[in-house]
Amino acid sequence: MKKIALASGILLQLSCIKAQDTIPSRNLKEDLALINSGYTIQEKTPFFQKEWVKKSVAPALLFTAAAATWGEKENIREVRNRYLPNFKVKYDDYLQYAPAAAVYGLKLAGVKGRNNIGRATLSYGTSLAIMAILVNSIKYTAKVERPDGSKNNSFPSGHAAMAFTNATFLHKEYGLVNPAYSIAGYGSATLTGLGRNLNNRHWVPDILAGAGIGIISTELGYFFIDKIYKNKGDNLSILSRIQGNDYPSFLSLKMGTAFGTTNFLRESELDDKKQIGFEGGLEGAYFFSKKWGVGADVSFSSFPIKSQRITLDDGQDFGDHEIKTQSMGFLSAGIGPYFSHEISDKWQLTLKITGGYAATATGKVFVKGEDIDAPNHELQIARYKPKPAFRWNTGASMTYKFNPGLGLTFYTDYNQINSTIRYYFSYEIKESAELDQELNNLIAKEKINYITLGLRLTAYF
Repeated sequence: MKKIALASGILLQLSCIKAQDTIPSRNLKEDLALINSGYTIQEKTPFFQKEWVKKSVAPALLFTAAAATWGEKENIREVRNRYLPNFKVKYDDYLQYAPAAAVYGLKLAGVKGRNNIGRATLSYGTSLAIMAILVNSIKYTAKVERPDGSKNNSFPSGHAAMAFTNATFLHKEYGLVNPAYSIAGYGSATLTGLGRNLNNRHWVPDILAGAGIGIISTELGYFFIDKIYKNKGDNLSILSRIQGNDYPSFLSLKMGTAFGTTNFLRESELDDKKQIGFEGGLEGAYFFSKKWGVGADVSFSSFPIKSQRITLDDGQDFGDHEIKTQSMGFLSAGIGPYFSHEISDKWQLTLKITGGYAATATGKVFVKGEDIDAPNHELQIARYKPKPAFRWNTGASMTYKFNPGLGLTFYTDYNQINSTIRYYFSYEIKESAELDQELNNLIAKEKINYITLGLRLTAYF
């Protein structure tokens, strides 16, 4: 019956072509022979729809981010040292195993996943073997010193690789059952990687590269075992498939480059150029309909401040001395309405406006010169302390969905913070009553405006 219907369709197509007289007539006997031979005409799969491309996107982005942050790893560690210099909580030693423990807990509880426990264990063991080979071969070839100076085996992070291997294991086994399992797995893996940085055991590029290795190791492990079994899973026929979300609620990890549209310390006369920094954080929204929802974000952004040469009132340079100001860091949180529009099955547009709170880190101001007898030829002359301030944020984003549960989001945000900064000068200046009265009462009102361009890894639920 199907062959008759297909033949009728071909005949109808041929008559239409003949009537239009735009394309030469095809040979009906050849078409019917093709039908009878059992062959089917296959459409070419778009590049971004190919299975190997979709599986390679996340590791490729992580490896690219590791390369991009390599030259900034010292500056990123300095941010950690300013905010949490004494952080010592070893939760990352245990949390890395949580997603794998969840897989076996679910299977022992009778929750059906992609595979039965034997095959899942075989796939997991293969993934661990691939991950261990990749991590250790790179570790003892690159010989990168750890940030705490303990050993020369920092790159890549074994903890991050293990955490993301386990998170991808949970995603492969139970992501089809409910995307919340994938979100929980990758969330715990991200916290593991963050712990390695906060505990001063790894540089940020180590963690990003380890995460990429973990994901690709599990994908390869499943690829080889699936070839042995000659199918994609034991229980795929009985699993409820994800048909898409009625409402576009999401949770995402974000990272981007931030461009200052104002001179952040203009009134303080400590910089004369707009700054370029970075931003990272979490963002999510719960939608009450297909169009409208409420969302929130927690983000951290940091901007280096370029050194300034010291000049006197008459415009003359003060020798080879310069003023150095520590980078400005903002920890921000906001909440507000979100609007979403589904352009197609693959593309999603989101708009937002949020208001919230921004806490700015305190910092130090140094004078630097070759004739200064101090470490790094720097002498601290002041510290600055911004007051917490209101932050409002608006933005737009475009998401490409690899599948109904996961997408890559290109986003741009505009942020505005009106900050009040108080300066406290050193004891040497306080010894002068005139300077103490003039400088230690110094308050500057600064406009902190910046635009962020970046990427989010978005999970829908």
